[in-house]
Amino acid sequence: MQIVWFKRDLRVQDNAALWQAAQRGPLIPLYVVEPDYWQQPDASARQWDFVAESLTELRQDLHICGQPLVLRMGDMETVLQDLHNRHGLTDLWSHEETGNDWTYRRDQRVAAWCRDKGITWHELRQNGVQRRLKSRSGWARDWDSFHNTPLCPSPTLKPVSEPLGELPDAKTLQLAPDLCAARQPGGRRAAEERLSSFLTVRGRTYRKAMSSPHTGAYACSRLSPHLAWGTLSMREATQATQRQHLALAAAPARGAAQWQGALSSFNARLHWHCHFMQKLEDEPRIEFENMHRAYDGLRPSAPDHDRLSAWRNGETGLPFVDACMRALQATGWLNFRMRAMVMSVASYHLWLPWRDSGLALAQLFTDYEPGIHWSQTQMQSGTTGINTPRIYNPIKQGLDQDPDGRFTRRWVSELRDIPDQHLQTPWKADTAGHVLGKAYPHPIVDPLTAAKAARDKIWAVRRGPGFKQEAAAIVTKHASRKPTRRRAAKSKTTPPQQLKLPF
Repeated sequence: MQIVWFKRDLRVQDNAALWQAAQRGPLIPLYVVEPDYWQQPDASARQWDFVAESLTELRQDLHICGQPLVLRMGDMETVLQDLHNRHGLTDLWSHEETGNDWTYRRDQRVAAWCRDKGITWHELRQNGVQRRLKSRSGWARDWDSFHNTPLCPSPTLKPVSEPLGELPDAKTLQLAPDLCAARQPGGRRAAEERLSSFLTVRGRTYRKAMSSPHTGAYACSRLSPHLAWGTLSMREATQATQRQHLALAAAPARGAAQWQGALSSFNARLHWHCHFMQKLEDEPRIEFENMHRAYDGLRPSAPDHDRLSAWRNGETGLPFVDACMRALQATGWLNFRMRAMVMSVASYHLWLPWRDSGLALAQLFTDYEPGIHWSQTQMQSGTTGINTPRIYNPIKQGLDQDPDGRFTRRWVSELRDIPDQHLQTPWKADTAGHVLGKAYPHPIVDPLTAAKAARDKIWAVRRGPGFKQEAAAIVTKHASRKPTRRRAAKSKTTPPQQLKLPF
Protein backbone atom coordinates (compact mmCIF):
# COMPACT_ATOMS: atom_id res chain seq x y z
CA MET A 1 0.00 0.00 0.00
CA GLN A 2 1.15 3.55 -0.81
CA ILE A 3 0.31 6.82 0.90
CA VAL A 4 -0.13 10.10 -1.00
CA TRP A 5 0.37 12.79 1.61
CA PHE A 6 -1.39 16.02 0.70
CA LYS A 7 0.29 19.12 2.11
CA ARG A 8 0.23 22.43 0.21
CA ASP A 9 -1.13 20.75 -2.93
CA LEU A 10 -4.85 20.42 -2.24
CA ARG A 11 -5.93 19.41 -5.73
CA VAL A 12 -6.38 16.39 -7.95
CA GLN A 13 -5.44 18.26 -11.13
CA ASP A 14 -1.74 18.53 -12.06
CA ASN A 15 -0.75 16.64 -8.93
CA ALA A 16 2.41 14.73 -9.85
CA ALA A 17 2.62 12.87 -6.53
CA LEU A 18 -0.94 11.55 -6.90
CA TRP A 19 -0.53 10.71 -10.59
CA GLN A 20 2.76 8.85 -10.24
CA ALA A 21 1.63 6.90 -7.19
CA ALA A 22 -1.56 5.86 -8.98
CA GLN A 23 0.53 4.23 -11.72
CA ARG A 24 2.16 1.98 -9.12
CA GLY A 25 -0.93 0.45 -7.50
CA PRO A 26 -3.40 0.97 -4.65
CA LEU A 27 -2.99 4.08 -2.52
CA ILE A 28 -4.51 5.99 0.35
CA PRO A 29 -4.88 9.75 -0.28
CA LEU A 30 -4.16 11.25 3.12
CA TYR A 31 -4.33 14.64 4.80
CA VAL A 32 -3.22 14.89 8.41
CA VAL A 33 -4.52 17.77 10.51
CA GLU A 34 -1.63 18.45 12.88
CA PRO A 35 -2.84 20.36 15.97
CA ASP A 36 0.69 21.41 16.92
CA TYR A 37 1.14 23.13 13.56
CA TRP A 38 -2.04 25.11 14.00
CA GLN A 39 -0.80 26.36 17.37
CA GLN A 40 2.28 27.94 15.78
CA PRO A 41 2.45 31.76 16.00
CA ASP A 42 2.11 32.20 12.22
CA ALA A 43 -1.10 30.14 11.93
CA SER A 44 -4.69 31.37 12.25
CA ALA A 45 -8.31 30.31 12.01
CA ARG A 46 -8.79 32.17 8.72
CA GLN A 47 -6.07 30.02 7.19
CA TRP A 48 -7.60 26.85 8.59
CA ASP A 49 -11.08 27.78 7.34
CA PHE A 50 -9.66 28.23 3.83
CA VAL A 51 -7.87 24.89 4.07
CA ALA A 52 -10.98 23.15 5.44
CA GLU A 53 -13.08 24.36 2.51
CA SER A 54 -10.37 23.17 0.14
CA LEU A 55 -10.20 19.75 1.80
CA THR A 56 -13.96 19.33 1.49
CA GLU A 57 -13.74 19.84 -2.28
CA LEU A 58 -10.62 17.70 -2.52
CA ARG A 59 -12.46 14.80 -0.88
CA GLN A 60 -15.25 15.16 -3.43
CA ASP A 61 -12.83 15.27 -6.36
CA LEU A 62 -10.95 12.22 -5.11
CA HIS A 63 -14.26 10.41 -4.70
CA ILE A 64 -14.90 11.00 -8.40
CA CYS A 65 -11.47 9.52 -9.10
CA GLY A 66 -12.46 6.40 -7.13
CA GLN A 67 -11.12 6.88 -3.58
CA PRO A 68 -12.12 9.77 -1.28
CA LEU A 69 -9.63 11.64 0.88
CA VAL A 70 -8.73 10.06 4.21
CA LEU A 71 -8.49 12.56 7.06
CA ARG A 72 -6.63 12.03 10.31
CA MET A 73 -5.77 14.35 13.17
CA GLY A 74 -2.60 14.00 15.22
CA ASP A 75 1.14 13.59 14.93
CA MET A 76 2.28 12.63 11.42
CA GLU A 77 4.57 9.79 12.45
CA THR A 78 1.88 8.31 14.71
CA VAL A 79 -0.67 8.41 11.90
CA LEU A 80 1.77 6.78 9.49
CA GLN A 81 2.66 4.07 12.00
CA ASP A 82 -1.01 3.22 12.50
CA LEU A 83 -1.58 2.94 8.75
CA HIS A 84 1.62 0.91 8.37
CA ASN A 85 0.49 -1.54 11.06
CA ARG A 86 -2.79 -2.20 9.23
CA HIS A 87 -1.77 -1.96 5.57
CA GLY A 88 1.96 -2.57 5.32
CA LEU A 89 3.09 0.61 3.62
CA THR A 90 5.72 0.50 0.89
CA ASP A 91 5.91 4.09 -0.39
CA LEU A 92 5.09 7.61 0.76
CA TRP A 93 4.45 10.26 -1.89
CA SER A 94 4.25 14.02 -1.50
CA HIS A 95 5.34 17.28 -3.05
CA GLU A 96 8.31 19.20 -1.73
CA GLU A 97 7.31 21.94 0.69
CA THR A 98 9.08 25.20 1.48
CA GLY A 99 7.27 25.76 4.74
CA ASN A 100 8.10 27.29 8.08
CA ASP A 101 10.61 25.92 10.57
CA TRP A 102 7.97 23.68 12.15
CA THR A 103 7.15 21.87 8.90
CA TYR A 104 10.85 21.63 8.06
CA ARG A 105 11.59 19.81 11.31
CA ARG A 106 8.43 17.70 10.98
CA ASP A 107 9.62 16.55 7.56
CA GLN A 108 12.99 15.60 9.02
CA ARG A 109 11.20 13.38 11.56
CA VAL A 110 9.05 11.81 8.85
CA ALA A 111 12.15 11.11 6.76
CA ALA A 112 13.80 9.40 9.73
CA TRP A 113 10.65 7.31 10.31
CA CYS A 114 10.58 6.23 6.67
CA ARG A 115 14.25 5.21 6.76
CA ASP A 116 13.66 3.21 9.94
CA LYS A 117 10.71 1.35 8.40
CA GLY A 118 12.29 0.82 5.01
CA ILE A 119 9.65 2.94 3.30
CA THR A 120 10.61 5.01 0.27
CA TRP A 121 9.53 8.65 0.45
CA HIS A 122 9.14 10.23 -2.99
CA GLU A 123 9.16 14.05 -2.74
CA LEU A 124 8.32 15.65 -6.06
CA ARG A 125 8.79 19.20 -7.21
CA GLN A 126 5.68 21.30 -7.86
CA ASN A 127 6.96 24.81 -8.69
CA GLY A 128 10.11 26.74 -9.57
CA VAL A 129 11.81 26.19 -6.22
CA GLN A 130 14.77 23.82 -6.41
CA ARG A 131 16.05 21.65 -3.57
CA ARG A 132 19.76 21.68 -2.81
CA LEU A 133 20.40 24.46 -5.32
CA LYS A 134 24.13 25.13 -5.77
CA SER A 135 23.91 28.30 -7.86
CA ARG A 136 21.27 30.77 -9.03
CA SER A 137 22.82 30.79 -12.49
CA GLY A 138 20.32 29.33 -14.92
CA TRP A 139 17.52 29.43 -12.35
CA ALA A 140 15.17 31.44 -14.59
CA ARG A 141 15.69 29.07 -17.53
CA ASP A 142 14.96 26.12 -15.30
CA TRP A 143 11.80 27.86 -14.05
CA ASP A 144 10.58 28.27 -17.62
CA SER A 145 11.48 24.70 -18.53
CA PHE A 146 9.66 23.17 -15.57
CA HIS A 147 6.50 25.22 -16.02
CA ASN A 148 6.29 24.38 -19.71
CA THR A 149 6.17 20.62 -19.09
CA PRO A 150 2.78 18.94 -19.62
CA LEU A 151 0.24 18.99 -16.80
CA CYS A 152 -0.43 15.72 -14.98
CA PRO A 153 -3.89 14.29 -15.67
CA SER A 154 -6.31 13.29 -12.94
CA PRO A 155 -5.85 9.57 -12.14
CA THR A 156 -8.28 6.72 -11.72
CA LEU A 157 -8.04 5.25 -8.22
CA LYS A 158 -9.07 1.91 -6.77
CA PRO A 159 -11.20 2.09 -3.61
CA VAL A 160 -9.43 1.16 -0.38
CA SER A 161 -11.00 -0.12 2.83
CA GLU A 162 -10.08 2.65 5.27
CA PRO A 163 -12.32 4.89 7.44
CA LEU A 164 -12.43 8.39 5.94
CA GLY A 165 -12.32 10.41 9.18
CA GLU A 166 -13.89 13.73 10.10
CA LEU A 167 -12.81 17.30 9.41
CA PRO A 168 -12.32 19.28 12.66
CA ASP A 169 -13.35 22.91 13.05
CA ALA A 170 -11.22 25.83 14.23
CA LYS A 171 -12.56 25.51 17.78
CA THR A 172 -11.46 21.88 17.97
CA LEU A 173 -7.97 22.99 16.94
CA GLN A 174 -8.10 25.62 19.72
CA LEU A 175 -7.60 28.44 17.27
CA ALA A 176 -8.46 31.92 18.51
CA PRO A 177 -11.69 33.46 17.15
CA ASP A 178 -10.82 35.16 13.89
CA LEU A 179 -13.64 37.06 12.21
CA CYS A 180 -12.68 37.56 8.58
CA ALA A 181 -16.04 38.30 6.99
CA ALA A 182 -14.73 38.99 3.48
CA ARG A 183 -12.19 36.16 3.32
CA GLN A 184 -11.76 34.49 -0.05
CA PRO A 185 -13.38 31.04 -0.18
CA GLY A 186 -11.15 28.02 -0.51
CA GLY A 187 -11.42 25.12 -2.91
CA ARG A 188 -10.66 24.21 -6.49
CA ARG A 189 -13.82 25.75 -7.97
CA ALA A 190 -12.96 29.16 -6.50
CA ALA A 191 -9.40 28.85 -7.85
CA GLU A 192 -10.63 28.09 -11.35
CA GLU A 193 -13.06 31.00 -11.26
CA ARG A 194 -10.39 33.46 -10.06
CA LEU A 195 -7.97 32.34 -12.79
CA SER A 196 -10.55 32.51 -15.56
CA SER A 197 -12.04 35.85 -14.54
CA PHE A 198 -8.61 37.42 -14.16
CA LEU A 199 -7.35 36.30 -17.55
CA THR A 200 -10.53 37.26 -19.41
CA VAL A 201 -12.17 40.14 -17.51
CA ARG A 202 -10.61 41.50 -14.33
CA GLY A 203 -6.95 41.60 -15.35
CA ARG A 204 -7.15 44.10 -18.22
CA THR A 205 -6.12 47.06 -16.00
CA TYR A 206 -3.77 44.95 -13.85
CA ARG A 207 -0.58 46.85 -14.69
CA LYS A 208 -2.02 50.20 -13.60
CA ALA A 209 -4.52 49.12 -10.96
CA MET A 210 -2.40 46.71 -8.90
CA SER A 211 -0.69 49.48 -6.91
CA SER A 212 -3.85 50.72 -5.21
CA PRO A 213 -5.56 48.67 -2.50
CA HIS A 214 -8.90 49.89 -3.85
CA THR A 215 -8.51 49.04 -7.54
CA GLY A 216 -6.12 46.17 -6.91
CA ALA A 217 -8.73 44.23 -4.96
CA TYR A 218 -10.56 43.72 -8.26
CA ALA A 219 -7.82 43.86 -10.90
CA CYS A 220 -5.21 41.68 -9.16
CA SER A 221 -5.45 37.95 -9.84
CA ARG A 222 -6.42 37.07 -6.24
CA LEU A 223 -4.82 33.67 -6.84
CA SER A 224 -2.37 33.99 -3.95
CA PRO A 225 -4.24 31.82 -1.39
CA HIS A 226 -4.86 29.18 -4.04
CA LEU A 227 -1.19 29.07 -4.99
CA ALA A 228 -0.17 29.09 -1.31
CA TRP A 229 -2.35 26.09 -0.41
CA GLY A 230 -2.16 24.40 -3.79
CA THR A 231 -5.76 24.33 -4.98
CA LEU A 232 -4.16 25.58 -8.20
CA SER A 233 -0.67 24.70 -9.39
CA MET A 234 1.86 27.30 -10.47
CA ARG A 235 2.22 25.37 -13.71
CA GLU A 236 -1.53 25.66 -14.40
CA ALA A 237 -1.45 29.41 -13.78
CA THR A 238 1.61 29.86 -15.97
CA GLN A 239 0.33 27.86 -18.91
CA ALA A 240 -3.13 29.46 -18.79
CA THR A 241 -1.48 32.89 -18.88
CA GLN A 242 0.68 31.88 -21.84
CA ARG A 243 -2.33 30.52 -23.76
CA GLN A 244 -4.23 33.75 -23.24
CA HIS A 245 -1.19 35.77 -24.30
CA LEU A 246 -0.91 33.76 -27.54
CA ALA A 247 -4.63 34.00 -28.21
CA LEU A 248 -4.49 37.79 -27.95
CA ALA A 249 -1.52 37.91 -30.31
CA ALA A 250 -3.23 35.67 -32.84
CA ALA A 251 -6.50 37.59 -32.88
CA PRO A 252 -5.82 41.14 -31.68
CA ALA A 253 -8.88 43.14 -30.71
CA ARG A 254 -9.61 46.44 -29.09
CA GLY A 255 -7.62 46.73 -25.87
CA ALA A 256 -5.28 43.88 -26.85
CA ALA A 257 -2.15 45.94 -26.15
CA GLN A 258 -3.34 46.71 -22.64
CA TRP A 259 -4.08 43.04 -22.07
CA GLN A 260 -0.69 41.99 -23.42
CA GLY A 261 1.05 44.36 -21.02
CA ALA A 262 -1.05 43.13 -18.10
CA LEU A 263 -0.29 39.48 -18.82
CA SER A 264 3.43 40.19 -19.24
CA SER A 265 3.50 41.88 -15.83
CA PHE A 266 1.58 39.03 -14.26
CA ASN A 267 3.92 36.43 -15.76
CA ALA A 268 6.89 38.28 -14.23
CA ARG A 269 5.25 38.10 -10.83
CA LEU A 270 4.73 34.38 -11.16
CA HIS A 271 8.51 34.14 -11.50
CA TRP A 272 8.98 36.41 -8.48
CA HIS A 273 6.72 34.10 -6.45
CA CYS A 274 9.22 31.25 -6.68
CA HIS A 275 12.27 33.56 -6.62
CA PHE A 276 11.46 34.70 -3.09
CA MET A 277 10.50 31.21 -1.94
CA GLN A 278 13.88 29.98 -3.13
CA LYS A 279 15.58 32.25 -0.61
CA LEU A 280 13.96 30.52 2.37
CA GLU A 281 14.55 27.13 0.79
CA ASP A 282 18.26 27.91 0.50
CA GLU A 283 18.61 29.57 3.90
CA PRO A 284 15.90 28.58 6.43
CA ARG A 285 17.44 30.75 9.15
CA ILE A 286 16.03 33.93 7.57
CA GLU A 287 12.70 33.09 9.18
CA PHE A 288 14.35 34.11 12.46
CA GLU A 289 17.66 35.89 11.77
CA ASN A 290 18.74 38.93 9.77
CA MET A 291 19.88 37.91 6.32
CA HIS A 292 22.81 40.32 6.71
CA ARG A 293 24.24 39.78 10.20
CA ALA A 294 25.54 43.35 10.46
CA TYR A 295 21.98 44.30 11.43
CA ASP A 296 22.01 42.05 14.49
CA GLY A 297 21.13 44.09 17.56
CA LEU A 298 20.03 47.13 15.56
CA ARG A 299 16.40 46.93 16.61
CA PRO A 300 15.25 46.01 20.13
CA SER A 301 14.97 42.29 20.88
CA ALA A 302 11.42 42.75 22.19
CA PRO A 303 8.77 44.98 20.60
CA ASP A 304 7.03 47.98 22.07
CA HIS A 305 3.74 46.17 22.62
CA ASP A 306 1.65 49.34 22.58
CA ARG A 307 3.03 50.26 19.17
CA LEU A 308 2.71 46.70 17.86
CA SER A 309 -0.92 46.52 19.01
CA ALA A 310 -1.79 49.93 17.56
CA TRP A 311 -0.25 48.96 14.23
CA ARG A 312 -1.92 45.53 14.07
CA ASN A 313 -5.33 46.94 14.97
CA GLY A 314 -5.19 49.89 12.61
CA GLU A 315 -4.95 52.52 15.34
CA THR A 316 -1.65 54.27 14.62
CA GLY A 317 -3.25 57.63 13.80
CA LEU A 318 -1.78 57.37 10.28
CA PRO A 319 -4.99 57.03 8.24
CA PHE A 320 -3.75 55.15 5.19
CA VAL A 321 -1.76 52.66 7.26
CA ASP A 322 -4.76 52.08 9.52
CA ALA A 323 -7.08 51.65 6.53
CA CYS A 324 -4.77 49.00 5.05
CA MET A 325 -4.48 47.07 8.30
CA ARG A 326 -8.23 47.12 8.89
CA ALA A 327 -8.89 45.99 5.33
CA LEU A 328 -6.42 43.14 5.85
CA GLN A 329 -8.17 42.10 9.06
CA ALA A 330 -11.52 41.97 7.30
CA THR A 331 -10.45 40.30 4.05
CA GLY A 332 -7.23 38.35 4.68
CA TRP A 333 -5.69 40.04 1.64
CA LEU A 334 -3.82 43.21 0.73
CA ASN A 335 -2.16 44.17 -2.54
CA PHE A 336 1.60 43.75 -2.70
CA ARG A 337 2.55 47.42 -2.60
CA MET A 338 0.53 48.06 0.53
CA ARG A 339 1.97 44.93 2.18
CA ALA A 340 5.36 46.49 1.62
CA MET A 341 4.19 49.81 3.05
CA VAL A 342 2.66 48.48 6.27
CA MET A 343 5.76 46.36 6.90
CA SER A 344 8.00 49.34 6.20
CA VAL A 345 6.06 51.51 8.66
CA ALA A 346 6.30 48.82 11.33
CA SER A 347 10.03 48.34 10.87
CA TYR A 348 11.14 51.93 10.29
CA HIS A 349 8.66 54.45 11.68
CA LEU A 350 7.65 52.30 14.67
CA TRP A 351 11.07 50.60 14.94
CA LEU A 352 9.55 47.21 15.71
CA PRO A 353 11.54 43.96 15.38
CA TRP A 354 10.57 42.49 12.02
CA ARG A 355 9.98 39.02 13.45
CA ASP A 356 7.14 40.25 15.68
CA SER A 357 5.37 42.38 13.09
CA GLY A 358 6.01 39.64 10.53
CA LEU A 359 4.20 37.10 12.69
CA ALA A 360 1.24 39.46 13.08
CA LEU A 361 0.96 39.80 9.31
CA ALA A 362 1.42 36.05 8.78
CA GLN A 363 -1.66 35.37 10.90
CA LEU A 364 -3.70 37.95 9.01
CA PHE A 365 -2.76 36.70 5.54
CA THR A 366 -5.03 33.93 4.30
CA ASP A 367 -2.41 33.46 1.59
CA TYR A 368 0.54 33.16 3.98
CA GLU A 369 3.41 31.60 2.04
CA PRO A 370 6.43 31.35 4.38
CA GLY A 371 9.10 31.65 1.67
CA ILE A 372 7.65 34.80 0.18
CA HIS A 373 6.60 36.24 3.51
CA TRP A 374 9.89 36.11 5.39
CA SER A 375 11.94 37.14 2.37
CA GLN A 376 9.69 40.16 1.87
CA THR A 377 9.58 40.93 5.59
CA GLN A 378 13.34 41.31 5.63
CA MET A 379 13.44 43.15 2.31
CA GLN A 380 10.94 45.76 3.54
CA SER A 381 12.80 46.05 6.86
CA GLY A 382 16.16 46.79 5.24
CA THR A 383 17.99 43.76 6.66
CA THR A 384 18.86 41.84 3.50
CA GLY A 385 21.96 43.92 2.86
CA ILE A 386 21.42 43.67 -0.90
CA ASN A 387 18.27 45.77 -1.42
CA THR A 388 18.30 49.53 -1.11
CA PRO A 389 16.38 50.48 2.08
CA ARG A 390 12.98 51.84 1.05
CA ILE A 391 11.17 53.85 3.70
CA TYR A 392 7.63 54.48 2.54
CA ASN A 393 6.03 57.79 3.37
CA PRO A 394 2.54 56.72 4.54
CA ILE A 395 1.09 60.17 3.89
CA LYS A 396 2.37 60.28 0.32
CA GLN A 397 1.23 56.72 -0.25
CA GLY A 398 -2.28 57.66 0.80
CA LEU A 399 -2.31 60.63 -1.55
CA ASP A 400 -0.85 58.62 -4.45
CA GLN A 401 -2.74 55.35 -4.09
CA ASP A 402 -6.05 56.64 -2.69
CA PRO A 403 -6.36 60.10 -4.27
CA ASP A 404 -10.13 60.37 -3.83
CA GLY A 405 -9.96 58.99 -0.27
CA ARG A 406 -12.54 56.31 -0.98
CA PHE A 407 -10.48 53.45 0.46
CA THR A 408 -9.38 55.39 3.54
CA ARG A 409 -12.90 56.60 4.33
CA ARG A 410 -14.32 53.11 3.92
CA TRP A 411 -12.05 51.61 6.54
CA VAL A 412 -11.46 54.60 8.85
CA SER A 413 -14.96 55.95 9.17
CA GLU A 414 -13.99 57.97 12.26
CA LEU A 415 -12.58 60.58 9.89
CA ARG A 416 -15.97 61.46 8.39
CA ASP A 417 -15.73 65.02 9.73
CA ILE A 418 -12.23 65.60 8.33
CA PRO A 419 -12.24 67.42 4.95
CA ASP A 420 -10.72 65.73 1.92
CA GLN A 421 -7.62 67.91 1.74
CA HIS A 422 -6.58 66.77 5.23
CA LEU A 423 -7.76 63.16 5.13
CA GLN A 424 -4.20 61.77 5.23
CA THR A 425 -3.06 64.47 7.71
CA PRO A 426 -6.11 64.92 9.95
CA TRP A 427 -4.04 66.73 12.60
CA LYS A 428 -3.87 69.69 10.23
CA ALA A 429 -7.65 70.04 9.87
CA ASP A 430 -9.60 72.74 11.67
CA THR A 431 -11.89 70.01 12.97
CA ALA A 432 -9.01 67.93 14.37
CA GLY A 433 -9.92 68.74 17.97
CA HIS A 434 -13.33 67.17 17.53
CA VAL A 435 -11.88 63.89 16.21
CA LEU A 436 -8.31 63.22 17.35
CA GLY A 437 -7.93 61.78 20.80
CA LYS A 438 -11.66 61.03 20.83
CA ALA A 439 -13.01 59.05 17.85
CA TYR A 440 -9.57 58.52 16.33
CA PRO A 441 -6.08 58.53 17.88
CA HIS A 442 -3.36 61.11 17.46
CA PRO A 443 -0.40 59.75 15.41
CA ILE A 444 1.74 57.57 17.64
CA VAL A 445 4.85 58.89 15.85
CA ASP A 446 5.69 61.87 13.70
CA PRO A 447 6.20 60.11 10.35
CA LEU A 448 8.92 62.42 9.00
CA THR A 449 10.96 62.51 12.22
CA ALA A 450 10.65 58.74 12.70
CA ALA A 451 11.66 58.04 9.10
CA LYS A 452 14.76 60.22 9.37
CA ALA A 453 15.87 58.52 12.58
CA ALA A 454 15.43 55.07 11.02
CA ARG A 455 17.22 56.07 7.84
CA ASP A 456 20.23 57.33 9.78
CA LYS A 457 20.49 54.08 11.75
CA ILE A 458 20.10 51.80 8.73
CA TRP A 459 22.63 53.64 6.59
CA ALA A 460 25.12 53.83 9.44
CA VAL A 461 25.21 50.02 9.41
CA ARG A 462 25.63 49.92 5.63
CA ARG A 463 28.68 52.19 5.89
CA GLY A 464 30.28 49.94 8.53
CA PRO A 465 33.40 47.80 8.07
CA GLY A 466 32.91 44.49 6.31
CA PHE A 467 29.35 45.26 5.21
CA LYS A 468 30.05 45.12 1.48
CA GLN A 469 31.92 41.84 1.69
CA GLU A 470 29.03 40.02 3.37
CA ALA A 471 26.55 41.71 1.04
CA ALA A 472 28.49 40.40 -1.96
CA ALA A 473 28.21 36.85 -0.62
CA ILE A 474 24.45 37.31 -0.17
CA VAL A 475 24.14 38.55 -3.76
CA THR A 476 25.95 35.45 -5.00
CA LYS A 477 23.63 33.17 -3.06
CA HIS A 478 20.25 34.86 -3.36
CA ALA A 479 20.09 37.55 -6.04
CA SER A 480 18.25 36.94 -9.28
CA ARG A 481 20.22 36.60 -12.51
CA LYS A 482 19.45 38.60 -15.63
CA PRO A 483 21.20 36.76 -18.48
CA THR A 484 19.76 38.53 -21.54
CA ARG A 485 21.58 41.43 -23.16
CA ARG A 486 18.52 43.63 -23.02
CA ARG A 487 18.06 43.16 -19.31
CA ALA A 488 21.77 43.41 -18.59
CA ALA A 489 21.97 46.75 -20.41
CA LYS A 490 18.92 48.04 -18.60
CA SER A 491 20.30 47.09 -15.18
CA LYS A 492 23.23 49.45 -15.64
CA THR A 493 20.99 52.49 -15.59
CA THR A 494 17.94 51.44 -13.59
CA PRO A 495 17.43 49.48 -10.36
CA PRO A 496 15.93 45.97 -10.45
CA GLN A 497 12.22 46.00 -11.21
CA GLN A 498 11.38 44.56 -7.80
CA LEU A 499 12.68 47.75 -6.18
CA LYS A 500 10.90 50.27 -8.39
CA LEU A 501 8.23 51.35 -5.95
CA PRO A 502 6.82 54.81 -5.15
CA PHE A 503 7.81 56.05 -1.72
